[in-house]
Amino acid sequence: MAAMKTLPLVVPGEVYDPSHVSPDWIRISYASAIALRFKSGRFTRDFEFGGINLLLNYSEGCKSDCAYCGLARTRPGLYEEKSFIRVDWPLVETDEFVRRLKTHEARLTRLCISMVTHGHSYKDTVDITNRIRAAVSTPLSILVAPPTLTRARIEHFKTIGVDMIGVGLDAVTEELFHKLRTDVPAGSLHWEKYWEVINDARDVFGPWKVNAHTLVGLGETDRDLVDLFSRLCERQIFPYLFSFNPEPDSRMGEHAKASLRRWRRIQLAKHLIEMDGLRNDDFGFDARGDLVEIKAPPDLVLRAVASGVPFMTNGCPGPKGEPGCTRPYGSYRPSEPFRDFPFLPTKEDAKGIDLDLALEGLIGLDRHKVGD
Repeated sequence: MAAMKTLPLVVPGEVYDPSHVSPDWIRISYASAIALRFKSGRFTRDFEFGGINLLLNYSEGCKSDCAYCGLARTRPGLYEEKSFIRVDWPLVETDEFVRRLKTHEARLTRLCISMVTHGHSYKDTVDITNRIRAAVSTPLSILVAPPTLTRARIEHFKTIGVDMIGVGLDAVTEELFHKLRTDVPAGSLHWEKYWEVINDARDVFGPWKVNAHTLVGLGETDRDLVDLFSRLCERQIFPYLFSFNPEPDSRMGEHAKASLRRWRRIQLAKHLIEMDGLRNDDFGFDARGDLVEIKAPPDLVLRAVASGVPFMTNGCPGPKGEPGCTRPYGSYRPSEPFRDFPFLPTKEDAKGIDLDLALEGLIGLDRHKVGD
């Protein structure tokens, strides 16, 4: 195997080479770097990890300027020093990355290319996809940059072997999207374009092959989230759930993240909508739009909680339908409580989840008197 070529980010003393750009160079998540042996390290809990995430890299960075994003165009600092979802993304040579995918293919569960808003993003994503597809058959997703796409380009992604399309909607209402992603200092994005791409991708890729990323904690209400989850599931589009995690020095760097109680309740609501067919009318909200009631059979809700599945990382599936993209530490630091679990929660984990949920208040019954 060729010698490893890697350039870690945010490491004092490193010299950044501006010629190391996509398609010949890519960033990979730190967890992916560990899994592919680019970096040494271990997770705080042992588990099988095979969901590899990569990010396009350009010396001038992403052209968008989302208020909450670590890669935002107007966030202070050089682009190569910026983090993404508060995680370092080492820079590696694409061909070496692909060779390592082939070496470790038996352990891989899902690959995902994250585009950025850039003029070369589409053609470079096609190039990288072709290199990957020539080497491994692991299911491949693309988290797309809607401003760079047309329907024909979405169709081409399917032709070259892309399995799923993700769209980072993030802000779940048009008003919030406009505030955080359109009416910004530089590189505005548009709600209508994002929905155009979601709808075109659904037409091209089919049911449950498209997902829309949603962020909890940007200023939306629980009602807003439940409404969007219901609309997406009715169209057989996956809503994927992420917890806002403030990026230092971003415009929302001082904005508090959602409480664990709110986060757990939204995780549960989304699961019940997606897996058990609940919809808007099955939930009750107070005057502020906070979730205060689940109007479903208590046994159904308790079984969902007991399974632990609602609280696992929400991502594209692996080859056999198992969780394929588990993104450890995407929503929390290693020293913080797990917000989403990259493995099935243990009995000890379940105790903490129960305390976070305070479920009795949502279903109106003492859980110990329900079921067997």
